[in-house]
Amino acid sequence: MAGERRQGILSKLVDSTGAGLGTKRLCEVCAAVTGMSGAGIMLMSGDVPRGSVCTTDDVSNIIEQLQYDLGEGPCVDAFRQDRPVLEPDLDSPSTPRWLAFRGPAVEAGVRAVFGFPLRVGAVRLGALNLYRDRPGPLTDDQHADALILTDVAAQALLVLQAGATPGKIAATLEVGANFQYVVHQASGMVAAQLDVGVGQALVRLRAHAFGNDRPLAEVAQDVVARRLRFDDRSGERDPVP
Repeated sequence: MAGERRQGILSKLVDSTGAGLGTKRLCEVCAAVTGMSGAGIMLMSGDVPRGSVCTTDDVSNIIEQLQYDLGEGPCVDAFRQDRPVLEPDLDSPSTPRWLAFRGPAVEAGVRAVFGFPLRVGAVRLGALNLYRDRPGPLTDDQHADALILTDVAAQALLVLQAGATPGKIAATLEVGANFQYVVHQASGMVAAQLDVGVGQALVRLRAHAFGNDRPLAEVAQDVVARRLRFDDRSGERDPVP
């Protein structure tokens, strides 16, 4: 049965034009096979998110951006806990979680959201996010399909990355992606300013953005442009000469 499910999914990944596999197609198939309203794939390295590889629509794009900016949500938990994270009723959850993420996601139209870790062997790559515009749990078939999809998606990402220059993202993965390069650059600068790791620097950037009600990318741009520095004692804005 699992083999038939996998073969059916693989056949859907090659579109009718013969154009072959692309990240947009990958996300579309994930949503279609599971009967969800939309899907997104987030890459992560260590505990640091690298950004979205693909999304299917505006709402899934909002979900990915919220998780990146806030550092919380189903994909983040699925990756860190290395297990599926399922929320069938985001508007009225049985156990409140993702206090910063939940409100904006519900406002965007998300009613159920499901995160599945992406891995190949011991290598963890990120997470698949599935959302639906109405509440309700996954059926057994949907859950089984999602698990197969995560394996197929992880393998596909490795294939798409194969042949890229070491340390660089393959051009095929760049198409339609949002890898938040300015945030990565700013995190490196803040890490140097505070003498901390890049992960901790990203936490400080997020805290500053959230505390000042500003988009994370906007704060990062100020850091890169040297309009904003971080003080190792307060984390507040230092005067810029």
